[in-house]
Amino acid sequence: MPPLRSAEHPMVMPEIRRRWTTEAVRALANEHRAWPRYELVRGELVVTPAPGAIHQIAVLEIAAMLREYLDHDLVGVVMVSPADLELEPGSVTQPDVFVVPASIDIAGQQLQWSDVKSLLLAIEVLSPSSVRTDRVEKRDFYCDVGVPEYWIVDLDAQAVERWRPMRETPEILRDRVVWTPLNGPPFLLDLVGLFDSITTIARMRRVPSRS
Repeated sequence: MPPLRSAEHPMVMPEIRRRWTTEAVRALANEHRAWPRYELVRGELVVTPAPGAIHQIAVLEIAAMLREYLDHDLVGVVMVSPADLELEPGSVTQPDVFVVPASIDIAGQQLQWSDVKSLLLAIEVLSPSSVRTDRVEKRDFYCDVGVPEYWIVDLDAQAVERWRPMRETPEILRDRVVWTPLNGPPFLLDLVGLFDSITTIARMRRVPSRS
């Protein structure tokens, strides 16, 4: 008789998921290196590799337009990441572009990331590696913590998805965005002009397209 074969019992190892803390995530970051970007959203570690050059052109163009507006209407200060925002205890986020309210209470002689507890505006420019995170996890997070407006800039579609708390669907904007923070004068962002400017700069400087 042939020898009996023992039955095969595949071993299934339980998935072990690390519970990240803000301290552990900050320990991953190196202040002398902007990328990869480490964020912590509701206990989930988000690692974003360096974006393509056209992404950075878009970030700087948007920030420049916001700064020109905010220099005249002092409702806030525009900044770009890398950053270290803890808008909710146990979180670390780094929006591509964001506006800190001018009314912020500064604990020391100068602004520190720990002073920033709220934003007037958060903006993410989509990259191939960040589509789901920007459209799902970060969208939910920014709306939940009370950021009045969250913009997702889609360079391929040449559109902005504007999310506001309590809305179940975004506004899809292709011509312009009108932003009115704190009942101040409106900021008009000409999207056609913005996307044309981004394309022109990329072509003039022969910047490679997104990877």
